[in-house]
Amino acid sequence: MKNSNNNGKLVSAILVGAAIGGILGILFAPDKGSETRKKISSKGNDLTDAVKEKFDEFLDKFKKEVESVKDQATDFAENGKAAVEKFSS
Repeated sequence: MKNSNNNGKLVSAILVGAAIGGILGILFAPDKGSETRKKISSKGNDLTDAVKEKFDEFLDKFKKEVESVKDQATDFAENGKAAVEKFSS
């Protein structure tokens, strides 16, 4: 789980760095104000989409982990119940 956390931090840092670099590049480009605003808006939309995608991936992984833990707990409970019934008889 720790490795997943580190990967998530790395991806987040890369996304933020790319967004900052893109915005700075646009701001220093010799374009009209309206063109610059369109480019910033476009980059913002791209960043929003990337963040949504990463969040969805995170949720999918989280749901799978929860299901796995839930299945393990169910198996543990069933095995414990069977052991209790075996020794009770």
